[in-house]
This record gives sequence, C-alpha cells and structure tokens, in this order.
Amino acid sequence: MNSGPDSPKETLKPPRSLVRSLAPAVLFALLAALALSVAVLYGMSGLPGKETATSGGKSCLASATKLPGLVAAARGEVAAFAVTKTPRPAIDLVFEGPQGEKRKLSDFHGRAVLLNLWATWCVPCREEMPALDQLQAQAGGADFEVVTLNIDTARLEKRQQFLHDIGVKSLAFYADPSADAFQVLKRAGKVVGLPTTLLIDAEGCEMGVLAGAAAWSSQDALGLVAALRRSGT
Repeated sequence: MNSGPDSPKETLKPPRSLVRSLAPAVLFALLAALALSVAVLYGMSGLPGKETATSGGKSCLASATKLPGLVAAARGEVAAFAVTKTPRPAIDLVFEGPQGEKRKLSDFHGRAVLLNLWATWCVPCREEMPALDQLQAQAGGADFEVVTLNIDTARLEKRQQFLHDIGVKSLAFYADPSADAFQVLKRAGKVVGLPTTLLIDAEGCEMGVLAGAAAWSSQDALGLVAALRRSGT
C-alpha cells in the first residue's frame, strides 16, 4: 500500500469496548450537571424580590384571607388600587418621625397602615392631601394610621408650611429628606412616580398599591380601609 503523502488516511476509531466503558461515566457526568442546575435554580427562588408569602421567617399566609374583600372593595374612587396576588412582608423603610426621631415601618406592627409618598412639588400630591387628612380623622385610631411620607430633598422648610397652608390637622408629619425610601421602593418595582400609596395590614404584610391620586375621604376609600383592617385569622 502506498504510504506517501498522497495516500488516503485511515480514520481512527476507538475500540467498541472503550466506548462501552466510557458510557456510564458520561451518563453520570450529565446527571450530575443536571442536578447542579436544579439546585442553583432552587436556590435562586429564595432571592430577595421573589414574590412569596414568607420572608425572613415571617408569614403572610393569614393575610391572604383578606384578598377577596380587598378585591371587592377596590371600586369606584379607589378602583385603581391593585391588590397583590400574594401578600408578603412590606419592606421595612426607615424615615423620620414627627420630632425628627428615627422611625421604621415595622414600628407600626399591630396597626394597618396607608403609606402615602408625596412631595411639595407634586401637584397631584397637593390635591389629594386634604382627603388623606380627612381619612385619618375619620378612620385613624389604635388599629389604623395614614402615614404620609414626604420625600422632599431641598427647601425643607416648605414641607410643614405647605401642610399648614392647606389646613392639615390630623396627619402626623413623617419625612425622608434623603428620599431613600422612594429609591428602595422604586428598585423593588413598587413605585414609579408620585403620589403612590401602599396598603399594609396589621401583620406588616403588603396588600397592594395605588399609583396616582385618589379620593381617600370617599365612601369607597373607607370601604377599602375597612377591608384592610379586618382580621386575617
């Protein structure tokens, strides 16, 4: 046979016995890779931001029993309220209290909360503030509070003067001059602009959000708050 450079080359094939011996090892490697992928995906399901009824050992399963009542109450003047599909612990925002003291959203545990983010430069915020003040006057108490959180970062002297000028009497003054609360909620996909209102039940679970202004002193709003305040047990 011609063994020169122009001779056809034979294709080398591994012995069949070698192929049979390698087959179990290849199969094992494939199964191991599949198991690792499943483990990674399972671990990712617990990352922050994943919508779940539990977080940090806190359960919102009891709060889920309020969902039908909230859905039924989200009508008329508060029809834009988007009820969450799965209640979960509200983000524990940090801000300043009426005396400038540090407060956290979790400080209100045991009370249902209407959390409203606003600023003096936000025209719709200014328009709905009297209604929020009336809601606090009508429904506020030991088991419910309207928490209007100002996020102005400049000309801070205008904040309380604005509230005084429109005759706010029932709302406590809460503020976050760093606007960190807004940014935290924005990154979590809770807020896009102002005003934005979140409803949080007495167990500290977020029950839904309303983007934009609403007639919070209306009978529809009072019905929504009543549904929020109902026991989840």
